[in-house]
Order: sequence, then C-alpha cells, then structure tokens
Amino acid sequence: MTDPKPVWQPSEDRIAETNMARFMDHVRLEYDADVENYAGLYRWSVENSEQFWPAVWAFCGIKASQPWDEVFLPGEHMMESRWFKGSRLNFAENLLRFRDDHTAIIFRDEQGHQRTLSYRELHEEVSRLAKGLKAAGVGVGDRVAGYMPHLPETIVGMLAATSIGAIWSSCSQDFGVSGLLDRFGQIEPKVLITADGYWYNGKEIHALPRVEEAMASLPSVEQVVVVPNLSDKPDISSLTNASLLSDFAAESGGEIEFEQLPFNHPIYILFSSGTTGKPKCIVHGAGGTLIQHLKELVLHTDLKREDRFFYFTTCGWMMWNWLVSGLAVGSTVVLYDGSPFHPGPASLLRLTEEEGITVFGASAKYFSALEKAGKEPARDHDMSSLKAILSTGSPLLPENYDYIYQRMNSDICLASISGGTDIVSCFVLGNPTLPVYRGEIQCRGLGMAVAVFDDDGKPVRNQKGELVCTQSFPAMPVYFWNDEDGRRYFNAYFDRFDNVWCHGDYAELTARDTMVIYGRSDAVLNPGGVRIGTAEIYRQVEKLDEVVESIAVGQNWKEDQRVILFVVLKERVELNDELAKRIRKTIRANATPRHVPAKILQVPEIPRTVSGKIVELAVQQVIHGDTVKNKSALANPDALVHFQNRPELERD
Repeated sequence: MTDPKPVWQPSEDRIAETNMARFMDHVRLEYDADVENYAGLYRWSVENSEQFWPAVWAFCGIKASQPWDEVFLPGEHMMESRWFKGSRLNFAENLLRFRDDHTAIIFRDEQGHQRTLSYRELHEEVSRLAKGLKAAGVGVGDRVAGYMPHLPETIVGMLAATSIGAIWSSCSQDFGVSGLLDRFGQIEPKVLITADGYWYNGKEIHALPRVEEAMASLPSVEQVVVVPNLSDKPDISSLTNASLLSDFAAESGGEIEFEQLPFNHPIYILFSSGTTGKPKCIVHGAGGTLIQHLKELVLHTDLKREDRFFYFTTCGWMMWNWLVSGLAVGSTVVLYDGSPFHPGPASLLRLTEEEGITVFGASAKYFSALEKAGKEPARDHDMSSLKAILSTGSPLLPENYDYIYQRMNSDICLASISGGTDIVSCFVLGNPTLPVYRGEIQCRGLGMAVAVFDDDGKPVRNQKGELVCTQSFPAMPVYFWNDEDGRRYFNAYFDRFDNVWCHGDYAELTARDTMVIYGRSDAVLNPGGVRIGTAEIYRQVEKLDEVVESIAVGQNWKEDQRVILFVVLKERVELNDELAKRIRKTIRANATPRHVPAKILQVPEIPRTVSGKIVELAVQQVIHGDTVKNKSALANPDALVHFQNRPELERD
C-alpha cells in the first residue's frame, strides 16, 4: 500500500468555492439528505439513485423540451434498465446553450496555426452545416462519420449531426484504410466528413488517397465533405460525390431546429480497440452521455465558465467526446493537433502558458516522457494558471505524482481517472474537495456503485480483484451495433458475474475509498498461479533513467507461465547484464520475487493502439506464434516484428 500521507490537500476556502460543495448544499436543501462530506454524498448517490440523477439534471441545468414520466425503470437484467422515460431533449442543444462572444474553442497545431471560435460563431457554423446535412437527406438515425484530425470542424460536424438527430462516429486520420473500413464499414454512414490531411512530427500526411480507396468499400456513403487543412483548396476531383465544406454547408446559418428525441436516442458510436478482431461498435445515448459528462466535468473536475479546458487526444479516443462536452459548461475548449513533442517536448507546456489553460489532461505516458526528457515545466514556463491536471489511458505511476507536484505545479488537484470507451466516461476519477494520495485515484464517481470483487464474486477492500459496477447507471451503452439479440453486449460485461458489470480492470479499493488500477485484467500475469498487474512492473522498471518504457507479457512455459519483459531504452543505450541485473533488483526490492521477469529483452518500439495504449495481448499472441487478428487497430503494427521468433524465448 502506498504512503497514507496525502501529497495534496485542498484548503477549506478552496473547497467552499467548488461546484461539488455547492452541489452538496443543493442536495441537503432539496432532499434533506445527510451529506456532510463526500463519503456521505457518495453513499447517498448510490443508495438513492432515483433522487441523485434528477439532482444532477437540475444542478447542471440540462435543457429538455419534455420532462420525464419516470426516473428509472428497472429491468430483469441491468442491461434492460432505462432512465428518464418520457423525456425529450437534444444533445447538441445542450452543448450550444451559450450563444455569446465568450471563446468556445481555441485551436493550435504543431505548425503554429491558430484559430478561435466564439460561442456565437460556433452556433453559426453548426447551423450552416446542419442545413447542408438536411439538404443532403440526412435525418434521424442516419450515421455521419468523421475521418478527421483534431480540428474545430470535427466538433462542428458532430454538433451539426446530433442537432438533427443523426448519429456521429469518428476516427482519427492515423487509421489506415483497413482500420477505417473496419469501423465505418459496419455502421454504414450516409455522409463522410474528412480533412485533406494533417501534420505529425513535421510531416504532411495526405488523407484523400486513403478516402478514395475506402469509398469503393463504403457504398452507403452518398456524400463526402472535405475540410481543407493542409491546403486552402484541396483537389477533390478524384473523389465521387465530394464537396468542399464551404460548398456543402448553407451560405448562412441562423436558428437551429434541434430535433427533440428520447433520452436514449443514439448520438455516438464508439469503437473498442479491435486488437482481437473487428472492433465492437458501442452505441451511446444522448441523455446518458450528457448527464454523466456534466456530472464528471462540473462536479468531479470543477469545470466552470471561466476555465480553459485542454486534453491531448484525437477524435478516435473517447477523451475527445469527454473534452467536447466542456462546451455544455460554457468553458473554453482548447484543441491541439499534431505530435505533443514537435518541435520539442515543451510544445504543450508553451500552449498551457500562452493560453492560460486551467485544466490540463494527457495520458500517463505523456508525463513519464516529459520527465525522461528532463523537462522542468515550473522552472521554464508559467504553470500558475493550472488548477487541475488529469491523466488517463494507463495507470498514473506514483513517481508521476512526484514529478507533477515537484516539477509542474505543487498546488493542483491531480486527478487520475479511469473508465473507458465502454461508458464514454469514468468509474473512478478526481474530486476537488478531497486529498490526493500518491499513486491512487481519488474516489469512485457519484452514482456509480463501483466495487472490487474477488474470484468468487465477493466485494473486497485492500485486495486486488476485478473492478465492477453493481447497479445500473445512465451512461451504460444503449446497445451494440448489429447485435440484435444483445449477446455481444452481454458477453462484453456480464458473463463473469451475475447481473454485475465487470469492466475488465484489475484494481484495488483501499480502506480510504481511493482506487488503484493495476492494468487490464485480461493482461494480468499469472506466474505460479499468482495474479500480477502489469502496472506493478512498469512502475519499478520505468524508475530507471535508461528505460524509456516497457511492456510485460506472460509466456506459457513448462505447464506454468513466466514473465517476459521488453524494454525500450534511451538512444545509444544497449541492454547488458549489468542493466538487466539492476532492473531485476529494482523490481524484487520494490515488488515481489514473483514480479521479477524470467527474460528481459530490448526492442526499439512498443506496439500501441491509435489512442496510445500499449497492447500486451498482441505481444503475447506474437511470442506464442499466434496471429494478431486486426493489426489495423494499431498505430504502429510494424513494431510487432521485433517480438517475433526471438530465440531467447525458446530456452531457459
């Protein structure tokens, strides 16, 4: 267990100014609830969910044309439960509730291009595109797909589509043709919105040749809309039924006729990583996504109108959807497209300083990479605007906490958050009224009956097990696409424990209600029958200055499993016996002998999904000679060759 002394504690004055404190007052006043602290509020939110979710609705000011008849309709199974029956609303209308000159979007890219949109301008752009989509025959339930970089036009496309009742789905342009087809081929979009390309690491990446190739296998697409990014007027002559955005959208906007739809009407189709086959198409509803995001942004992140909210993401990762919902709060959403390390490691630090970002989010690996690069953010940049730093994608290591508090800003709420594409939100996350403990996630999300189960399905504390949710919540997927009997949905979350959502994370709930995530449970190592989370190994290995990053997998060996560790080392550093010995010694001293790898091998790079997550399962398949079913889901599938046919793995 980590050090019980907090590394950060909010002051009483700071707590009093939070949205969370105001919400507690609201609950006490409206529901006469005994909620003197977060523990009491959390308990009330789970035990009284039919009061809690309406309280969030009212506090966050969700706009609806028709109120609900019933808050909650329980089904025989959690999958069949429904929330806010009878209500009608529009997702985009809630994100466009402001229509003034306050800055809605700040855009920057690695080439230095800059743009801003006010809420008034954003409304106008959405209106123009919505009219264009309607004129193209797009209506309620049709799919509009975005093959886009992280541009303002990506947000405009989503808002225009959802304003008229269409369903939005996007993937980033670093997906190749097969990755694009694996996703959009399943959902059959009527319109495809694409940019002509993007920049990454100083290189121009042209996307239209990929789009042209993909169109032969996407007969559902009736119209391609091209957004200029690399050039002002890209050549689209080779594309069938293609228009530039400026020609496709109406000449003027004006009022938007927001389609009023049921609470569960689909707005998003997100995709699982797809590393074990074609990705699952996970359909999310308007009301559940909206109320969950507002709860997490307003209460858990303390997002306010004056905030400038940034998350380093692409539109192929659910953090894009989460970031964009910041518009519903009226804050300024900051976008960055390109490599976070181009032209150098300080790119996002300069962005923070120049734009006065108050809430900064990135993957855990980003902070590790900053430290490995020797960056001293607080020394070299003005980080004083920050009030919160968020991290997800993989467990934030205790050493990352040290680096952030010592080198970035000592007086911020550091919120490691964890959830996923499956719920387009979080199970466990931050809290501006609670202390931060090194290496631990602050709390379970309000209204989420999160627990950790042992192998027998019993709740445990201070013990590793499966992260589960034992009650229905509004942000559960509405359904999976092309899953008429619900079997794929059931198998994804409910086949482990009876009527309990099993998320697939290996976790520990501490005595003080914080959470530690040890990695994906399907990637858990099992040498000698002892379960080991891969994050426990990474934490120790990546302490060493020579190690850039690592990946650990289990190899079947002599009727057991042994741990194999692959390491990426700093430039011009070679793995030798002395370094391997230090790696093993560090792991043994700080974990257990079971964690010590049987083999340590050097590789030049580690395979990742397009959203940046390392893929232990793909590496495990490769070292056993199995086929990786869907390499198109990987950002760098060629990296797998470094793990194939390693002679070191064929001997003791």
